[in-house]
Amino acid sequence: MLFGRRRVRIETERMSLRLPAHSDYRDWVSLREQSRAFLTPWEPSWSPDHLTRKAFTNRVYWAQRAQSGGTALPLFLVRRDDETFLGAVTVDNIRRGPAQAATIGYWIGANHARQGYMAEALRAVIHHCFTELDLSRLESACLPENLASRGVLEKCGYKYEGVAQSYLQINGRWRNHVLYANLRGDRRGRTEAG
Repeated sequence: MLFGRRRVRIETERMSLRLPAHSDYRDWVSLREQSRAFLTPWEPSWSPDHLTRKAFTNRVYWAQRAQSGGTALPLFLVRRDDETFLGAVTVDNIRRGPAQAATIGYWIGANHARQGYMAEALRAVIHHCFTELDLSRLESACLPENLASRGVLEKCGYKYEGVAQSYLQINGRWRNHVLYANLRGDRRGRTEAG
């Protein structure tokens, strides 16, 4: 089942998860700038134009094409009671055929961390992926020392699967990542993280 032309909107207890829009630019750039020191240890280095309107416009167009083509589902997290932009979750690298799998990445603004928003968003996205997108396997990776991210993944049903050497360039260096997976109908039980 492909995404088609219908815009995806996922509602949780406190948030609406939706595709980015051009009107989100000021909120997005403000949160990214305010959270730079918080995000830098965990993310790829930002390009010189990362916070520009042109780069954001390209991001919005990419999100629309990716969702329409069924290759990715980039979602912004917006708190419903006051429309505050909190962060993002992206279902990316959607593979069909025998794999029926995707990779999920995410980030949250520094001021909104450790308030349960990401776990709430991930649970909703995981449910959407398994029920609406008919995916069978969801993969995520994080740095071994990112205990907050590891905790969120485990809280949301992910199981530790191993370590990928030099998996991504983070903050300018090739870094090993711990790999996690969430399977539809998982019967593996709890696994011990390495």
